[in-house]
Amino acid sequence: MRGRLAIILIGLLTVLYSESIAQQSNGRKGKDKEAEVFHEIDTIEYQLLEVNRILIVGNKTTQDRIILRELSLNPGDTISNKQITQVLEMDKKKIYNLRLFNTIEIRPITLSQGKVDLLIELTERWYTFPVPIFELSDRNFNEWWQTYEHDFRRVNYGLRLYQYNFRGRNETLRLTGQFGFSRRFDLAYQIPNIDRHQKQGLSFVFSYAQPKNLAYFTEEHKLLFLKSDKVLRTNALVAVNYSYRKSFYETHNIGIEYRNSEIADTIAILNPNYYGNGDTKQRYESITYSFNSDHRDVFAYPLNGHQSNIYLKKIGLGLSSDVDQFEINLTHARYIDLKNGYYFSNFSSIYLSTPQSQPYSFYNAIGYRKQFLRGYEVFLIEGSRFLLNKTTFKKKIFSRGWHLANMPHEQFSYFPLSIYLKGYVDAGYVENFTRYQELSLNNSLSNKFLLGAGAGIDVVTLYDAVLRFEYSFTREGTHGFFFNIKKEF
Repeated sequence: MRGRLAIILIGLLTVLYSESIAQQSNGRKGKDKEAEVFHEIDTIEYQLLEVNRILIVGNKTTQDRIILRELSLNPGDTISNKQITQVLEMDKKKIYNLRLFNTIEIRPITLSQGKVDLLIELTERWYTFPVPIFELSDRNFNEWWQTYEHDFRRVNYGLRLYQYNFRGRNETLRLTGQFGFSRRFDLAYQIPNIDRHQKQGLSFVFSYAQPKNLAYFTEEHKLLFLKSDKVLRTNALVAVNYSYRKSFYETHNIGIEYRNSEIADTIAILNPNYYGNGDTKQRYESITYSFNSDHRDVFAYPLNGHQSNIYLKKIGLGLSSDVDQFEINLTHARYIDLKNGYYFSNFSSIYLSTPQSQPYSFYNAIGYRKQFLRGYEVFLIEGSRFLLNKTTFKKKIFSRGWHLANMPHEQFSYFPLSIYLKGYVDAGYVENFTRYQELSLNNSLSNKFLLGAGAGIDVVTLYDAVLRFEYSFTREGTHGFFFNIKKEF
């Protein structure tokens, strides 16, 4: 099966690569055409240009101020004719990172007396998505396929409604009604701009979940589940988050959360440390702070730039909490364009929590929070401290976009497709929990150097979708094919 799949993929890539060669000449013509837009300005030896007006076309839903917030230039500003091309290209990427538009063009229109108008042409995305829920309850596709033998009884179903760009202000409303393996009801509302200067934002989350299947313990780095006809855990959550976007690239976040949970007696019997001391109830308050410095070119699939993040969380504020924990997570990612279609990226993460003695429900480490080592996706490597590093080298082998004239909705008339061939090496280390050490549990992958490597293909397409097809090998001798629907980091 794997051999046939490899043959099919190789054949497909051969065809696509051949087509991409044929398109390169057209691509060069396109670039030449773009260069002509700025030809009149760039041929001038040196000149200061004054921005006269900023004209926006195509934003039928989005308010002008949401777009203007991302621009470096305002009416009345002056800029050198030698700098305007680069500045407008950076602003184009910032607008694209709003994830509100499929296509964006910014063109200067030369006027007399050293003045220019800026014309912004946009194609908006579709903003209302009633998405049927038919998803795995497990951490990833590989865990469901390999560990739980692709059991469709472990599937959740229902409806999730996303309303992006609500009121044309880049607000997001999410409603969830989920049944099946895990029953869940969510309401989330995000307002990124609550002040006139569009620097402050608020978000609210209300969640209520009642799973009838629950992971109650970890054995040999894999979760053990209990399935029942009765609800095994009831969890209620209320959270509020405040954000302050200091500049185009830096954002501070402060969040407050209250959670109240209760588990069935069966779970407490199977694992007395689930909430600690055989307790069946748990409640706590927490406060989080994060700082994000994001200089990536395109958030959905970055190829150039860097991102740093600081995350701090204190659980238990001395009010009514049953838990006391402090955790810190530092991450840094670097993306380098090596030119000629070659790219290098690296991601590092350091995590620390204290005190080490915690209820099982607060065990964290590699495999949670989208932090994982490639090749170890089916394993959960828990511990109070960990570090990991992920490195990828890739080559773009195909990139093209199609304008589909016969589409009934303009929001789906542009179909982009890019394909990357890559190789990667991931390394990590997890310090095991003292409790596991004492019980001689889950120690085959902890307290040791972990190494995974492999090769794969990334497919980037419509609405920021990223499909990853990878074949990985680990230091322990395991290997296999892995499929993921998200970017690496």
